[in-house]
Amino acid sequence: MDAITPSGRVLFLTQSAQQLERQMRGEALTLEDAGPLRDDVSTDEITPVPILTHYDDKLGRYPYTGLKVENTLPIGADAVRQGGFVATVAGNRYGKGSSREHSPAAEKLAGIRLVVAKSFERIYRQNADNIGLFTSTDFGLLARLQGGEPLSVDELVAGRDALAAAILRAGGLLRFGQAHLRDVGAPAPGGPAAPGAGRPMTLFEKIVARHVLATAVTPSQPTAGDGIFVRADWRFIHEYYTGMCAHMLHAAFGKPLALRDPNRIVVFEDHTSYVGESPAHLRGGLVPNVMAMVQAQRRFVEDYGLRLHRTLTEDEARADDGTNVAGISHAMMAEHYALPGQIVVGTDSHTPHSGALGCVAFGVGTTDMANAFVTGAVRMTMPESLRVRLHGALQAGVTAKDIVLHLLALPQIRAGAGVGKVFEFTGPVIASLSIDERATLTNMCAELGGFTGIVAPDAETVRFLKERRGVDFELEPWMRSDDGAQYAGEIEVACGALTPRVARPGDPGNGVAMAELAERTRIDIAYGGSCTAGKREDFDHYHEVLRWAADRGLSVSDGVTLYLQFGTTAVRDYCIRKGYMAAFEAVGARILQPSCGACANCGPGSSVQADQVTVSSINRNFPGRSGPGEVWLASPPTVAASAIAGRLVSFEELRAEVVQGR
Repeated sequence: MDAITPSGRVLFLTQSAQQLERQMRGEALTLEDAGPLRDDVSTDEITPVPILTHYDDKLGRYPYTGLKVENTLPIGADAVRQGGFVATVAGNRYGKGSSREHSPAAEKLAGIRLVVAKSFERIYRQNADNIGLFTSTDFGLLARLQGGEPLSVDELVAGRDALAAAILRAGGLLRFGQAHLRDVGAPAPGGPAAPGAGRPMTLFEKIVARHVLATAVTPSQPTAGDGIFVRADWRFIHEYYTGMCAHMLHAAFGKPLALRDPNRIVVFEDHTSYVGESPAHLRGGLVPNVMAMVQAQRRFVEDYGLRLHRTLTEDEARADDGTNVAGISHAMMAEHYALPGQIVVGTDSHTPHSGALGCVAFGVGTTDMANAFVTGAVRMTMPESLRVRLHGALQAGVTAKDIVLHLLALPQIRAGAGVGKVFEFTGPVIASLSIDERATLTNMCAELGGFTGIVAPDAETVRFLKERRGVDFELEPWMRSDDGAQYAGEIEVACGALTPRVARPGDPGNGVAMAELAERTRIDIAYGGSCTAGKREDFDHYHEVLRWAADRGLSVSDGVTLYLQFGTTAVRDYCIRKGYMAAFEAVGARILQPSCGACANCGPGSSVQADQVTVSSINRNFPGRSGPGEVWLASPPTVAASAIAGRLVSFEELRAEVVQGR
């Protein structure tokens, strides 16, 4: 690949709307002129959800159109391309959020060839590598670029691991794969994790060792920081990525494709059930684009005989005879496919959901999945691990969501200590948690910045697999971390001291104990659902609160709309069997069929006005994520209680108020 030449401008993503507007008018700034840089620029801000219906050159019109600075959106469509920008500069944790490769693709298609930031989120940076977009933490490159000095490829890949550098030199992962992965070797029997292999290992390391692939360009016994390829037991994809994946594969390899182990590929429709009620898609006239995207996925599935779980619309739900198995992709993987000791990869940042079962599950971008479809090889950089010890016992009303909101607010996590790490959850509290609650922790490792989350399988895992899936699973002695295994750090949490928590709007890391909120914000919308909080046990929590309310003649507060959305059809059917629907209907909740929805701004429950306030059990509340209004994150019982009260309250607080007659 050619060096970057100084033929374009540098765009500084600053904390000042005025400074951004100056750049949009054509003024050139220096790093000193720009002032403080925006931290935590999310992929939702780089490419808002409605933009994801594009996967070709049109993407180049939209980078940063969701970037919110001082309550404004200063970068409009075509502004980056027309501004002649060649590099982008930002602060810490650039590219946090979803696995959408659309973000670096939009930047590159708009003319950006280099992104410089203080730190990067793992999936974003890997996606950028895979399409040949350079990223760097060397701010010294900027003065040279602005001074007219070309930057060589050697300088641009300095400090990167050997595999990342090789992929960038090749011009991206698909070109690299054509050169190096056609005859990739199978995992070595036993690998370095076999008995007597030497040093103590974490469970994560053992699983990877059993799946690592032998290639000419990667180490056979990787250590932290090494780029490697692994063979995944399961690869899954959903409709926001399949069209883009098929497009790039057919462009690179023609038709028909020879897919590797197609029986181990699962395809989901899980983001489009309610697109006809999605304010963002309706307002932008994007519903036809979404339907075209769905049809592109269905053609790909039909052409290659792949397994598909189709979406469940309201009409289909009414006619459902119980045979349609549908729901959110990563929740479905845990309910139907993933097993302890396996590797699961999916085109979604919340793929770590399945880590609750004791497997290695992580999200990848579209190019990674495209390469994995044809070679069977999945790229990863060997991460370090953090051990999270959860001590004590949870108080009544405190859930796994409260634990993860506590972790997200820790100063070291907010500063990026978890970025790219494996979060291994241990301790007596973990032993007492159900798989559903463990999945909340591993799922939200995406928000913690982690590579994945994992819990060693135990008797609860065996019980879950038997009860939910009819699988008689036998634990093996190796399925645990060894005494003496090495960790990059440890986090101790005294869970007995935790109380219900919320996260203020703007970032999941804005956590605060409910009791510390001096003013209880009025709400307009309460949303219970998503992969994080649409599981069986989450609905046990919703029902406990709402049954209590219904028994006392209480209902959803005037001016508030409560949405409850099942994560999967299995959860819906469970609620029906348990008789939960009567309480939900009695308080006035609107029940939504299994799907992603307001969490990804693609269904009912999203705000439609900037002055609306939502309390939500989803996993992230980045600007614009669930509409233009403000989103507070909370646990399932807090969401349900707040819907009844009309303002932010915990269930314990609501009960106390009713007893006291307030």
